Amino acid sequence: MPLFESDPYPQEPFFDELIDAEGRSRNHARLLLERFSEFSEEEIRKKQQSCERAMFKMGVTFDFHDREQSIIPFDIIPRAMPLSEWTIIERGLKQRILALNLFIEDVYHDQRIIKEGVIPEDVVKEGGSFLEPCRDIMPSRGIYTNISGIDLIRHSDGQVYVLEDNLRCPSGVSYVLKNRHLMKRTLPKVFQRLLVRPVEDYPLQLLKSLQYLCQHDENPQVVVLTPGRYNSAFFEHAFLSQQMGVPLVEGTDLICKNDFVYMKTTRGLEKVDVIYRRIGDDFIDPTVFNPDSLLGVPGIFRAYAKGNVALANAPGAGVADDKVIYTFVPDMIKFYLSEEPLLNNVPTYLPRREKDMAYILDHLDELVVKEALGAGGYGMLVGPAASKDEIAAFREKLIAHPRAYIAQPTLGLSTVPTLVDGQAEPRHVDLRPYILYGKDIHVLPGGLTRVALKKGSLVVNSSQGGGTKDTWVVNDFWDVDP
Repeated sequence: MPLFESDPYPQEPFFDELIDAEGRSRNHARLLLERFSEFSEEEIRKKQQSCERAMFKMGVTFDFHDREQSIIPFDIIPRAMPLSEWTIIERGLKQRILALNLFIEDVYHDQRIIKEGVIPEDVVKEGGSFLEPCRDIMPSRGIYTNISGIDLIRHSDGQVYVLEDNLRCPSGVSYVLKNRHLMKRTLPKVFQRLLVRPVEDYPLQLLKSLQYLCQHDENPQVVVLTPGRYNSAFFEHAFLSQQMGVPLVEGTDLICKNDFVYMKTTRGLEKVDVIYRRIGDDFIDPTVFNPDSLLGVPGIFRAYAKGNVALANAPGAGVADDKVIYTFVPDMIKFYLSEEPLLNNVPTYLPRREKDMAYILDHLDELVVKEALGAGGYGMLVGPAASKDEIAAFREKLIAHPRAYIAQPTLGLSTVPTLVDGQAEPRHVDLRPYILYGKDIHVLPGGLTRVALKKGSLVVNSSQGGGTKDTWVVNDFWDVDP
């Protein structure tokens, strides 16, 4: 079904989230596309431009490594998901976070999963993300994974797969909230008709999850710890602190005394109970980790270890952020929960295994190779799009450091209609739902849809030129008369 009369939607050999292989709207997207088809091309262009101007005025920016700070491209055509499918995904995400949290607790304490041979010890300890200082330290409430972002993709077979787990400092939720604000303002009648599941309560849910970590004060002091205004995600740090109504602080704003953490204010020192940290483990305390760090707070790890301050996410949670560890998550689910995984991993090859290495080296031009601790789309090889020199360079890296990489098939990521020069064209997308683990596990309905704006590109990361879309969880609508 074309969005515009003059715009026949291109048919490609990928699963499209809104339009089926015959060019008809999918059941859950029928009303959405019908509403869009009522607008003229000029009206949609104006709505798109209005959203872009609003993004700029609101300061919704991202600091790109290779160019000046800019707004992340935003596309006005949303990604819609049927509630029936989302319910299954939500259950799978909760299952996955439970297992990951149990795994992190286990490897820093009893290490049953290693002793029973489910995961090799060297896989856990030689990747660089296992932090020895975190051994035998239990975070508040036993929760390591307070805020998580799990990246999902849909392959050409129509199935949803987990691409990777983000358990250190997952970013992007501010764009979910701003995208939704703009779309509700731009298409208010469409929202009323489609009963889109709300996301606006995320800051409140985040605050409740953080406050839950404090067990000795009914009105705990929560702060957001940022590396500073030059960090690529600083807008998000400031936005979330403002939305939660809590202070935004840098390391120099905090001080440790008698193993407690205090915030410097014009009224003197105020005790801090919970810190939502947006800086990595390496930088959080120069007396324990990186001695050259100027971002953290000397003594904060000792205060955390004594239970005098809660840190979210807990130090050491990054051990489960490792893409090699990712391959064992289905085994974790079976080991800790005695359940079958509800969400499948993407098939993954580990160069550390001799058989896998041989396959990878023979098929580098077909595979995607990623750094085990990489992020943002950096340090990866997309074989089908790589030059012979790039493939040769990665071959040497793999042979020299097999534990540092994984390889996966080049998947046919699903597409969503996207405005390109005023016309709707399919562009590849992924999805990052956000999960909060406090008293209960709360999954934000939908999440951040990232879109590869370059035709044919499978790299959706904002740092690589990707954009974002609003994500709508809607009723299935097959029994509804529009």
